[in-house]
Amino acid sequence: MDGTNWSALAKELDLYGSAPTAQLLTPSECRDLTALYEKPELFRTTVDMARHRFGSGEYRYFTHDLPAPVAALRAALYPHLLPIARDWAARLDRHSPWPDDLDEWLARCHAAGQARSAQILLRYGEGDWNALHRDVFGESVFPLQVVIGLDEYGTDYTGGEFLMVEQRPRAQSRATATPLQQGHGLVFTTRDRPVRTKRGWSAGAMRHGVSTVRSGRRHALGLVFHDAS
Repeated sequence: MDGTNWSALAKELDLYGSAPTAQLLTPSECRDLTALYEKPELFRTTVDMARHRFGSGEYRYFTHDLPAPVAALRAALYPHLLPIARDWAARLDRHSPWPDDLDEWLARCHAAGQARSAQILLRYGEGDWNALHRDVFGESVFPLQVVIGLDEYGTDYTGGEFLMVEQRPRAQSRATATPLQQGHGLVFTTRDRPVRTKRGWSAGAMRHGVSTVRSGRRHALGLVFHDAS
């Protein structure tokens, strides 16, 4: 966590809507988290992406009784992301409802009817992919989230790059593709980011997804800072 230059990360987020962190997990910790996928008692539900026409692959939502490394990562990242979220809200002239304490913010989500855990462990095999989407889940939204690669790109799997697509007014969409490095996080916007225009700041709509996995198996941990309805 300490190796991340958060000022530089914030600038990259402004430009592209996503930005990598320094290493957050060791390879051993990544393998331990991947192994949790085989323990269904840790999860509240499993989603077959093809069945719902979300793409192809599978992911599982953790219960609120999060494994200690997952809870620790989310708690450690929130204070670093909070100033960026507040700055974005100010530029877009939006309300900034997020308190300093993550647990207090989650309690507000629950009071608003968003009481289900949204922390995700994802698994993709050869030929799997994730359609472009947003993880909004309700009215209470934190504007940033984090995905952490758990396998070694280019060795454990190929393809499967993280995609971000910016919908630009009166112009063609712009896409970026980022390979997830094992143990490293990628911070990205939940739904939009501030974009400077001739009239000031406007919200640049963005969606994210995953390109087709060409070989191997890809696991990732998704950290969301609001709960689901």
